[in-house]
Amino acid sequence: MRGCGTLVWGAAAAVGVSVLLTASELAYTVLRTVGAIYLVWMGIAMVRDGLRHPATTPEAAVDDSSRSAFGAWARGLGTNLLNPKVGVFYAAMLPQFLPDGVPHLLMGCALAVVHNVEGMLWFTVIISAAGTTKTWLNRETVRRAMDTVTGAILVGFGLKLATSHR
Repeated sequence: MRGCGTLVWGAAAAVGVSVLLTASELAYTVLRTVGAIYLVWMGIAMVRDGLRHPATTPEAAVDDSSRSAFGAWARGLGTNLLNPKVGVFYAAMLPQFLPDGVPHLLMGCALAVVHNVEGMLWFTVIISAAGTTKTWLNRETVRRAMDTVTGAILVGFGLKLATSHR
């Protein structure tokens, strides 16, 4: 999900696409605006879901059959690709680690893969910790509170992104 997006940004930075975002105010503004709209939309949906009446069973809240693995992947990819700060991060960081005499695209993708592996290791730690607290996290009141707070934070991030300048 997120990893696929960082691979795309890594490849884009290696071939210079993210330099366009740094150099072009219009390109950056378009990406920032679309990203802000997406964050606010996602945040409002989470706040709305968090404030709804409780699900009939705890399993219904966790096992939502309307969400597919592809849908989750697409949501994570979209979130990452619409985040201009990821592009700026890769544009700023990646070039300084590209050695002379190597194909930039290949090395850029390799560095993005290393970044992804580190991220997967970190997420494994987080998921393992969450697994140990599964019973508590599955409580309806905890889930609704987390969705409401997370949604409000996403709306805040989206509004900050919409009003920020480089």
